[in-house]
Amino acid sequence: MENLAWLEITARILTQLIPVWIALVVTFIVSIKYKRSLGLYGKLFDSNVGMIGFAIVMFWAFTGVFAGAFDWIITHDPLSQVSGLKNKIPGTAMPGASEGDYPYYLLGGDNLARDVFSRVIAGSTKVILIAPLATLFAFMVGITLGLPAGYFGGRLDMVLSFLANLVLAFPVILLFYLLVTPEIRTTGFPQYMAVVLFAFPIIFATVLINSRYYLVPQKRNIMLGVTLFILFALYISLINEAGTKITIFNSIDLFDVDGGLLTVFVSVVFVNSPTVFRIVRGLAMDIKTRDYVAAAQTRGEGTWYIMLWEILPNARGPLIVDFCLRIGYTTILLGTLGFFGLGLAPEDPNWGATINEGRKLLSIYPHPALPPSFALLSLVLGLNLLADGLREESLKD
Repeated sequence: MENLAWLEITARILTQLIPVWIALVVTFIVSIKYKRSLGLYGKLFDSNVGMIGFAIVMFWAFTGVFAGAFDWIITHDPLSQVSGLKNKIPGTAMPGASEGDYPYYLLGGDNLARDVFSRVIAGSTKVILIAPLATLFAFMVGITLGLPAGYFGGRLDMVLSFLANLVLAFPVILLFYLLVTPEIRTTGFPQYMAVVLFAFPIIFATVLINSRYYLVPQKRNIMLGVTLFILFALYISLINEAGTKITIFNSIDLFDVDGGLLTVFVSVVFVNSPTVFRIVRGLAMDIKTRDYVAAAQTRGEGTWYIMLWEILPNARGPLIVDFCLRIGYTTILLGTLGFFGLGLAPEDPNWGATINEGRKLLSIYPHPALPPSFALLSLVLGLNLLADGLREESLKD
């Protein structure tokens, strides 16, 4: 079997990505059709920059979901090694391929004879799983602490601001390096951090629902009961791991989380939370002086209602923009950790590890390092363009 030419390689890659193209087309058609009723998201489609960024981000989002949840797109096991395909060029035919096996390494083989294309696609699943969720958790921590700090001020603001500045004073990369080292992981410290940090979504949801439906106790109690039951089950599943420092309520442990993945996740939340706190605090200090806040105070609304339903919605523009940018920062940090072999398992097909393995023979075999580098660059670029588009449209509100 002959090797593929570049045109054939391109055609086969585009064919493997057909589910992604279909999902993108459907998303754009529906979004453009109903954009006038979709708020800030709909206005994004009035911005060319925003649409380009959104397309790039959703490309990798759909790729990660389809590869991780449905095992589509990937042509080979990203961890399997095939004899004779070490450092082979893109389009190399797979020797002795049996029926049902994909017959080519579309982007070549790396220094351990693994399929580069499959490793890049599999790596997108890790990024799409960790970066947005960890950023969302960090925002819940930052919002829950930043709103009262900015609204009340005084000693509460002083103490929380001091703690945030204490974390921010430490270099981010060194802090990440410290948190994910094996010596720290064996102490159980990341799990103890998870116990504290992962409680904030529960606190945030409780205060949000209670403040909104305080005058409708029957509806409030039902919503609180259902929400807290689901969040508590997820909370226990996240912090609980057999054979580690924390093993509680094993009967409701819904899923297992890899120790390395949990450590990286907690580290991202911990590092990003102080910055989000400072942004939310500053916005709250500014918005609390507005007339509509004074009107809510005059109506006798509770303080948490004012913070969550008067101040927070009016801060959504800057927060949404920062959310997109922070996912990009997190993606870069994950790539850095993977490059240095920290956090996730060494053989894990994350982009940073794939780049690191490919750089060793970069002058001779550039193909193993270039695809994951381009993937990382394109996702961060897409997030930056998306943030620019959202910023542009939010200023028009």
